[in-house]
Amino acid sequence: MRRVLNHIASLVTMMVLAGVSSAGRAQPAALVLEAKIPLGDVRGRIDHFAYDAGHKRLFVAELGNNSVGVVDLRAGKVARRLAELKEPQGVAYHAPSDTLYVANAGDGSVRLYQGPELSPIGQIALGDDADNIRIDRRRDRIVVGYGSGGLAVIDPASRRRIAEAALKGHPESFQFDDTGNRIFVNVPDARQIAVVDVEAGRQVSTLDLAGLRSNFPMTVDDRSHRLLAVTRSPARLLVYGTGEGKLLASAETCGDADDVFVDERRNRVYVSCGEGAIDIFEPRELGYTRLARVSTSGGARTSLFVPETDRLYLGVRAGSGQAAAIWVYRPMP
Repeated sequence: MRRVLNHIASLVTMMVLAGVSSAGRAQPAALVLEAKIPLGDVRGRIDHFAYDAGHKRLFVAELGNNSVGVVDLRAGKVARRLAELKEPQGVAYHAPSDTLYVANAGDGSVRLYQGPELSPIGQIALGDDADNIRIDRRRDRIVVGYGSGGLAVIDPASRRRIAEAALKGHPESFQFDDTGNRIFVNVPDARQIAVVDVEAGRQVSTLDLAGLRSNFPMTVDDRSHRLLAVTRSPARLLVYGTGEGKLLASAETCGDADDVFVDERRNRVYVSCGEGAIDIFEPRELGYTRLARVSTSGGARTSLFVPETDRLYLGVRAGSGQAAAIWVYRPMP
């Protein structure tokens, strides 16, 4: 009997050790830090990015530095810097006219730069706190969030503001739905996600935040017809159906989020957070599950996922002995 018991004990020990070995085996990283592109002597907060596919350039709103960095992605370095801006926040590149639009919080202006040399060609006054910018590709329009509650529509041909939609507070991130007929807008001051009818030019409804607050980042998953928004208080990823606007899923995420993106190729979601992390989610049958959390740098909350380069670019501000840089992450596998 003792021999049998010893044999069973040995088998159990082997199984436990095998389990520990399997559990301890390192899982493949979902994001790999591939490079760091120095931004030079840039101080203060870094805000949003834009990508120019034709010239392979990344535009970086260096809000605290009152400048926009122009990064040559092929060379992996800053090619030039657009200076003397007023707290630039949103940037967007309009490919048909080869024009960069820069929204300035400090003076409420949208400044325009055109061509390979990014020559200044004028500015459009919006009032105050010009922020996020989106390209309406279906109508060939530029949409800018600004002020205490408005979306301004700019015609790139005339370079004039031709319409606007009123909101109940300052707009943060906003996105067109998969039909292009509606715009979902994060309005944290009003504790709501506003739904704007594009043709009517007005807000027609809201989405329920389920009692959460400080909704800043947002993106749309066109393929699955879902809207993804992230709140900071508390830190949650919220997933809605773009049709009826019903809340479909919710998951805890990292703190102080400022950007969220969908990687359609891998069916993943990336959330970049100022607490010094990137959360990676994937949809499952019962909701969205966090696949991994990647440690970054404190305050590094703005990012841009570019499907054309298959890279996630993260803005890391200067501080704690490190210089400002763009950290380049390669998704795996």
